[in-house]
Amino acid sequence: MDLAKVNELKEKGNQALSAGKIEDAIICYSEAIKLDPKNHVLYSNRSAAYAKKGNYQKAYDDGCKTVELKPEWGKGYSRKAAALEFLNRFEEAKKTYEEGLKHEPGNQQLKDGMQNVDARLAENKFMNPFASPNLYQKLESDPRTRALLNDPSYKELIEQLKSKPADLATKLQDPRVMTTLSVLLGIDLQSTEDDEDEPAAAPPPPRPKKATKPEPMEEDLPENKKKAFKEKELGNEAYKKKDFEAAIKHYDQAAEHDPTSMTYLSNKSAVYFEQNEFDKCRETCEKAIEVGRENREDYRQIAKAYARIGNSYFKEGKCKEAVQYYNKSLAEQRTPEVIKKCQQAEKILKDEERAAYINPELALEEKSKGNEFFQDGDYPQAMKHYSEAIKRNPDDAKLYSNRAACYTKLLEFQLALKDCEDCIRLEPTFLKGYTRKGAALEALKDFSKAVDVYQKALELDPNSKEASEGYQRCLMIQYNRNDTPEEVKRRAMGDPEVQQIMSDPAMRLILEQMQKDPQALSDHLKNPVIAQKIQKLIDVGLIAIR
Repeated sequence: MDLAKVNELKEKGNQALSAGKIEDAIICYSEAIKLDPKNHVLYSNRSAAYAKKGNYQKAYDDGCKTVELKPEWGKGYSRKAAALEFLNRFEEAKKTYEEGLKHEPGNQQLKDGMQNVDARLAENKFMNPFASPNLYQKLESDPRTRALLNDPSYKELIEQLKSKPADLATKLQDPRVMTTLSVLLGIDLQSTEDDEDEPAAAPPPPRPKKATKPEPMEEDLPENKKKAFKEKELGNEAYKKKDFEAAIKHYDQAAEHDPTSMTYLSNKSAVYFEQNEFDKCRETCEKAIEVGRENREDYRQIAKAYARIGNSYFKEGKCKEAVQYYNKSLAEQRTPEVIKKCQQAEKILKDEERAAYINPELALEEKSKGNEFFQDGDYPQAMKHYSEAIKRNPDDAKLYSNRAACYTKLLEFQLALKDCEDCIRLEPTFLKGYTRKGAALEALKDFSKAVDVYQKALELDPNSKEASEGYQRCLMIQYNRNDTPEEVKRRAMGDPEVQQIMSDPAMRLILEQMQKDPQALSDHLKNPVIAQKIQKLIDVGLIAIR
């Protein structure tokens, strides 16, 4: 074994990793491992490289190998546990940290990792208390739930909530669920006030106040961290005064004193963001994330750095990149602010993609193809080409009218109606939009509305044969209908407009007055809004004027 060659490859790997050349680092460490397969440091370093690359399974495998080769070395456990955290296997990560602390009780990296994973576990427990690994032991040990475990339906309920925590909201009315939550969360969710007839119990004597553990003071910090803290405070003051150059200088000095903290780099990136130097902002955030990953920083700080990168791209109008980094931030911690920003960027991105797709010339080509298929009677293919034409030119009213004709042929009258409404919205004077809408309403047997639409068509073109025939046809159908009162009511109440009128307490009162006193109708008709609603009820046949 050539130890000199092994050390040379290891140093090259370390330099490549520091420079962000992760693939090169992995290659160097792998070559060194071939020469010295029992060297635990090489596996540890390669585990770190794999973690930075995002290949957490391989990072875990190398962490396991490190622990196997050097079981008393704390850093091996730290590498293994870190990879488990990235794989969202928090219980296993906690056990790994505990095992490492047995060998090195004073290892700060293991302590910090343990604290972080405890926070994640606590958060997960609150989000889904039924996911606890010792769920049934807790339920068995508490007398409130022990008896319930004999009921198979209760176990079935627990398993359902364990696999589908989203169902919890629908099960809260079940007293068994509230009892179970009380046991799992350690709080009484079912406590009530005592009855007034019950004598109040004497209040317990006040407990002696425990001496609270003082927060760590600056004097308790190592000398380098004290200096870093002071520089950070000076940087913050300069930042508030908009003295950005001085702020950067102080944050740089803080990072020199304490290179294990990502806070100073994160603060520096905020300065670059304020200066609109977004490339420098992103570069500094990436460095901060690397430092944070390496030193087991709080995941919320990692999330904040990713969000700032997303914000920098958003400021530049690069929504695709912004969404990418917002999602990275949300993978670490979901906050309402970042969720909102991500949704905003996604909407802009979709709008841009939609706008980029618009091409009126290609729309005309698709329309011509659609016309050919329509004439041949191939309505599904015609509809497909009209739909593509609409995507290419969504402001062309005639395209919606053409697709409405296809839907009508395919007996999809509701879809035809929607396209006609879009057509009329885009071009209110386009006659075919109204005649095709009238035909769709007629097919849906909504003759009163069809009459109104045909009437509007005749206002645009009094000589329109299609509109005139449709108008007369619908009037005759309405006149000759012999529906029973029940059928009339059922059909009328299917109309959302009628439903709204009939659910209005004021209108119901007016209708009652009209039944008792027909002369009241003339007074109510003086109000144009009420007159319009009454006319609608007359049109659908719910009321009749004699």
